[in-house]
Amino acid sequence: MRLPRALGALLLGAVLGGAGSAFQTVFGNPLVEPGFLGVSQGAALGAALALVLGAGDPNLVAVSAFALALLSLRATLLLAKAFRFGGQVLRLVLSGIAVSAFASALLAFVKYAADPLSELPDITFWTMGGLSSMGWGRLAAAAPVALASLAALFLLRWRATILSLDDEASRALGARPELERGAVIVAATAGVAAMTAVSGIVSWVGLVVPQAARALAGPDGRSSIPASMALGAGFVLLCDGLSRSLLPGELPLGVPTSLLGALAFALILAGRRAAVAR
Repeated sequence: MRLPRALGALLLGAVLGGAGSAFQTVFGNPLVEPGFLGVSQGAALGAALALVLGAGDPNLVAVSAFALALLSLRATLLLAKAFRFGGQVLRLVLSGIAVSAFASALLAFVKYAADPLSELPDITFWTMGGLSSMGWGRLAAAAPVALASLAALFLLRWRATILSLDDEASRALGARPELERGAVIVAATAGVAAMTAVSGIVSWVGLVVPQAARALAGPDGRSSIPASMALGAGFVLLCDGLSRSLLPGELPLGVPTSLLGALAFALILAGRRAAVAR
């Protein structure tokens, strides 16, 4: 009974860790994470809409969350193309902030309209993340997209360091930064959206794990991205065990990941193991 949940925790951690490492590398910023393009907020909005509209089947909630996550990514990419100033990275960051804020505002409206006795607790619990409903069916639905995302990031890992350079330098080294950066973003976001749809929002994994991986394996994407996948898988599996055992009732998965992630983040920065530059 616990095997699909354990496999789901490993897959969730690998996707969040790998996506976070890919984002931080290609954007040259160690403070970005998988949800900064509006994916997490879009998934939360999709799940909340499904719950308010009376979708009792968890699979319908997952489908709605996945669809809104991809829609948020599409909106971010379209908005970035519409901006007429700054480079590609700046436009993506600004458009992601705008889409995230819009989705968060809609989520707040849905929460206000939800039934406070039945629907609102479900929405709140979903947004805190958890694997209590993970079974073979839900794992089989999310695993193909998640595994394809991990495979794509693994194959593109050797280009990530080149993409972290300025576009002119990347082109001089034979890269096509717009196309290849877009491929990394889409691959990472698809995996995050698939796993978020079945697990809810799990915070801090995609932000902290890549920094720990770079401290251990170095900044080169060829080693840091696979290391982030492995560390993320182990970290989420550990946190899922803690969420089941700390209290008589199960804690949301986002609680131990946030507590341990924030502590690790403070220790990494206090030890000057991460450079916040570019």
